[in-house]
Amino acid sequence: MSGDSSTAQRSGWWASSTSVLSLFTSTSTLLCCALPALLVALGAGAALSSLIAVVPQLVVVSEHKEAVFGFASAMLAVSGWLQWRNRFAPCPTDPALREACTHTRRLSLWVYGISVLLYAVGGWVAFVWPWLSGVG
Repeated sequence: MSGDSSTAQRSGWWASSTSVLSLFTSTSTLLCCALPALLVALGAGAALSSLIAVVPQLVVVSEHKEAVFGFASAMLAVSGWLQWRNRFAPCPTDPALREACTHTRRLSLWVYGISVLLYAVGGWVAFVWPWLSGVG
């Protein structure tokens, strides 16, 4: 029985970890595509130039946006699958541990939802918006 509990705890840890990792990868989609577009749309081209001067890696990330979005898609898929698989995983019977377990599960689900939202915004700005406007 203790093997089942440690397996559930480990898989719960993986679900939380992949949710946080998917948040970082989906945030990178915003940095490569949405942030520069937002700055230009607001008329802050000078701020974008300064940002690129300070962080020139943004240009490299923007040039490889398909790979960035592909990796973010994979991380979101793995995280979503782990969230789905662990949605009814048992929590410990100790009240404090059970509360920590349910809190972590809810927090992980929120982080995953925010990740999906950031990914969708980044994808819209990187691929759909240029296609609709005839730029890309």
